Amino acid sequence: MTFTDTEDRLAEIRRVRAEADCLFTAEQVEAALDRLAAQLTARYENRDPLILCVMNGGLIATAGLLRRMDFPLQSDYLHATRYRGETRGGELHWLREPGHPLRGRAVIVVDDILDEGYTLAAIVDHCRAQGAASVESVALVEKQHTRKQGISADYVGLRVEDRYVFGYGMDYKDYLRNAPGIFAVKGM
Repeated sequence: MTFTDTEDRLAEIRRVRAEADCLFTAEQVEAALDRLAAQLTARYENRDPLILCVMNGGLIATAGLLRRMDFPLQSDYLHATRYRGETRGGELHWLREPGHPLRGRAVIVVDDILDEGYTLAAIVDHCRAQGAASVESVALVEKQHTRKQGISADYVGLRVEDRYVFGYGMDYKDYLRNAPGIFAVKGM
C-alpha cells in the first residue's frame, strides 16, 4: 500500500462519515444501553452469567452493558466474522473461541448488530453445543427487513431501517466503529 492508497482510503472514510445520516444520537444509544442493562440485571443478577462479547463489533456495547450491571458475572469474548473488512458478508470465520468453559453456564452473547442472523445463529449453536445451560443474545441494533435466518435477538436496543449502518461498534470497511452515534451510509 502506498501513501496515496492510504490518503485515498482515508478520504473515502471521511466522506462517508461527513455524508452519513444520524439515525440515533449518542444520548439515544446510551439510553438504550441503560434499558438493556436493567433488563439483564433483573434476569441475571442471581445466576452467575458469562457475558460473551462478539468481537470486534460488540466491544462498545459490551463495555457499556458491563459498566451498568453491578452484580457478579464473568466476561469473555469470541471472534467470529463474515465481513472481514468488507461491506458484504461471506463465509463465517472463527478467529477465537471463548476461553471460559461454557458447560452449565448461563451465557449472554452481546453483538453490535443483528442483520440477517447467520453469525448470531452460529454463535448461539456453538454455545449450546459446548453445553451452556442457557444462551440468550443481545443486539445493540437490529435491522428491520425480511431476510432473517430464523433467529432473533432476545434483547434489542434499537431498531433501524435496512441501510448500511456504522458507529458504536459497527464499522464501515473496518473504520468508524468509534462514531458517536449510529449513522447510515448515504446510498447504501
